[in-house]
Amino acid sequence: MTEPVVLAIDGGNSKTDLALVRADGGLLSLVRGAQSSPHHLGLDGSLAVLSELLAQATTEAGLPNGDGPVADVGRLYLAGVDLPSEEEEMAAAAHARRFADRITVGNDTLAVLRSGTDNGWGVAVVCGAGINCAGIAPDGRQSRFPALGWISGDWGGGYDVGISAVSAAARSEDGRGPKTSLEQAVPKYFGYETPSQLTDAVHRGAISERQVIELAPSVFAEADHDEIAAGIVARLAGEVVTMIRVTLERLDLTNAPVDVVLGGGLMQSQDERLISAVVSGLQDVAPAAVVKVTSTPPVVGAALMGLDDLEAGPDALRRAREELANAFQPQGHTDGSGRSR
Repeated sequence: MTEPVVLAIDGGNSKTDLALVRADGGLLSLVRGAQSSPHHLGLDGSLAVLSELLAQATTEAGLPNGDGPVADVGRLYLAGVDLPSEEEEMAAAAHARRFADRITVGNDTLAVLRSGTDNGWGVAVVCGAGINCAGIAPDGRQSRFPALGWISGDWGGGYDVGISAVSAAARSEDGRGPKTSLEQAVPKYFGYETPSQLTDAVHRGAISERQVIELAPSVFAEADHDEIAAGIVARLAGEVVTMIRVTLERLDLTNAPVDVVLGGGLMQSQDERLISAVVSGLQDVAPAAVVKVTSTPPVVGAALMGLDDLEAGPDALRRAREELANAFQPQGHTDGSGRSR
């Protein structure tokens, strides 16, 4: 009999990482491809991306690619899978395509949590283009948010930070709001001199509204000397703390020494103002919490949870972490075409 295999997937809004890992933690293959979020591509489009990457990974691993599933366990964590009904639809479709014998589908926030702690429980916040938070108690209970943007009460992430900066710049220029250095910094980033010129460019489609996500680093930089920019960063930190607080309260973990994992591009920027504000805010609501900013790719968390399903021991978990970390080095990682990254 061959050794069991884990299929681990982290499917985001900009890229997808897929790994095949043996039960002993040995890495068989790791490939990267385009985004696979069902929110943007639909269920069929997402599955098409995943199927192509799985075929490539199977070939690179030297595994048989017949009619049966390649993997014994599949852990699929995808951005845009936010509701239980969406998890069920993706799981059923992945089963139909025979991705693995046993398949678990979830939001990528859960993979970030497992990648950032070896406890197997805790709270994770992903702050990238948008914001999301999820928690797992020691007894397995979960707490999540729909994370559907403004329609579910969300504010946070690069998009909201960018929109706030654009708005503040425009109001600074025309006098409706207080003066801010964002009036110069925001249009300058896109190659314009004034907010009015930027407004015209966005209105005419020369710059897409989604590109405001790119403004977050500029807001962080201006926050060091500008009150309005600092206020945007403070609001973001407050939203992060609020989501964590509510999650801890739901799971009865407010006074527990719980790991709080911060992931996503805005957190991984390690902006001192943002991280310090989150840590300070948590001291008031969860004094025993331990904050960790993780740069470990979420696919590592997916692989570890797959190994948990196989009841792999600590040596296998440690090996998986090490081999995946090495594979993500520039000489080891491949994209969806098999080229070195």
